Amino acid sequence: MADLMKGKRGLVMGVANERSIAWGIASALAAEGAELAFSYQGEAFGKRVEPLAASVGSDLLVDVDVTDEASLDACFAKLRARWETLDFVIHAIAYSDKSELTGRFVNTTRGNFLNSLNISCFSFIDVARRAEAMMPDGGSLITLTFQGSNRIAPNYNVMGVAKAALESATRYLANDLGPQKIRVNAISPGPMKTLAGSAIGGARATFRHTEENAPLRSNATLETIGGTAVWLCSDYGAATTGETIHVDGGYHILGFPQAGNI
Repeated sequence: MADLMKGKRGLVMGVANERSIAWGIASALAAEGAELAFSYQGEAFGKRVEPLAASVGSDLLVDVDVTDEASLDACFAKLRARWETLDFVIHAIAYSDKSELTGRFVNTTRGNFLNSLNISCFSFIDVARRAEAMMPDGGSLITLTFQGSNRIAPNYNVMGVAKAALESATRYLANDLGPQKIRVNAISPGPMKTLAGSAIGGARATFRHTEENAPLRSNATLETIGGTAVWLCSDYGAATTGETIHVDGGYHILGFPQAGNI
């Protein structure tokens, strides 16, 4: 396969480096013929993203601060200047103060709570509203979540609450945008060895635990997540919306660890 996304154009938000989930998705989409634009925040991330974008034939990069309405407006104005329409948006953006991704959730500060929900959840709604205007013939919006949204994950803390809100927002957006044939879904990988994942206390132990106990005895890879995104963005995903798709080796179905690990 190399043409599932031929003729489709989309924005990928949140690539930090070549190990990012967003990059795994971008690579898979590009391999299937998609034309890509990338957003980043700040000069440092821009320098990392530029060569990656170039490697998939993209020169459309936009510096975006998702907490700034004017910045988001400018992003979509730049996209519209190049392309009349969009077919998909990948939202791989989340943030919490690293110092609050360890210890007890009860110690979450008001400021970090509001900032985490703003960046990790509300930004998807803000992006969806702007993307809708560029999707007259329908499209696909994808965000990224984690099982800590509905089950307790050590040290995930406020991000669990933010992801729960994000998954709920995904369902509400799917209902709002469905009449315009815009699908809205979330992908929920297991723990990943990424820049974002490493910020969570005990990340290595969590990664090892899920790998040892998942039914498939494996964690997700960038390739498997990217393939899931291709399905959701391609015409094969035309009847799927409002879903949280787990790509975690089946770990989310467990009630207990495997018998040998109890």
